[in-house]
Amino acid sequence: MPASSPGYARPWVVLLHGMARSSASMIPLARDLRRAGYRIRNLGYPTRSHDIPGLVERYVRPAVQSCGERSAVHVVTHSLGGILIRYYLQAAALPSGSRIVMLAPPNHGSEVADYVRDWPLYRWLMGQVGQQLGTGPDSILNQLRPIHAEIGVIAARRSLQPWFSPLFAGENDGAVSVASTRLAEMRDFIVVDSSHTLLMFRPEVRRQIRHFLAHGRFLH
Repeated sequence: MPASSPGYARPWVVLLHGMARSSASMIPLARDLRRAGYRIRNLGYPTRSHDIPGLVERYVRPAVQSCGERSAVHVVTHSLGGILIRYYLQAAALPSGSRIVMLAPPNHGSEVADYVRDWPLYRWLMGQVGQQLGTGPDSILNQLRPIHAEIGVIAARRSLQPWFSPLFAGENDGAVSVASTRLAEMRDFIVVDSSHTLLMFRPEVRRQIRHFLAHGRFLH
C-alpha cells in the first residue's frame, strides 16, 4: 500500500492515454492501481482538437494541479501522454515523492509520424498534434529540456504493423523505436515483448508500473 500518515494523504496517480485513444484504454490499469491503494485520475482529452501546448494547458495542467500538494502525484503515460507530462514539467513541478512511468513514449519522435505526416487521412485523424511527433531537429520533442522527476520508461519491441518495419533501424513496436523512448534523465528502463497499442494491457507491464511507483525501480 502507498505510504500514508496523519499529515500525508494517499498518493494520486494521473493516467494520460495516447494519441487517438481515450481514457477507456487505461481502465484496467486504473483498476489495478486503485486496488493498490492509490487515488486515480484517469484523464481523457481530445487529441485531434489541440496541439501539445493546448492539450497541456486545457487538460493536463488542471488535472495535475487539482490533486493538490499534500501527497505525491504520480503520472503514468502511454505514448503521447509522456510528451504531454514532459511539456507540463518544463515550467512546473510535481510534489515531493512523485514518480513517472512512461509506456512507449516517442521522446525523440516517431519515424512513422515522419512518413505519414502528409497523408490526408492521417492529418484529419490526428490533427495538429500528429504534426508535432516527428524526429527532426525542429520537432517540439527535441526542444524539451530534461525534467526533474523520478522516471521509469517501458519500451516495447513487437510490431503489429510490419509494413512500417523498413522505417526503423532497430527494435521497435510498430510506432516508436526502442531508442526513441529513452531519456537521459530516466532512472530505470526495461523493454518488453509487446506491441505499442497493447502495452498497457499486459499483466507484466502493470506489475512493473506498480513496482516502480512503490520503489522507484523496475523488477529486473
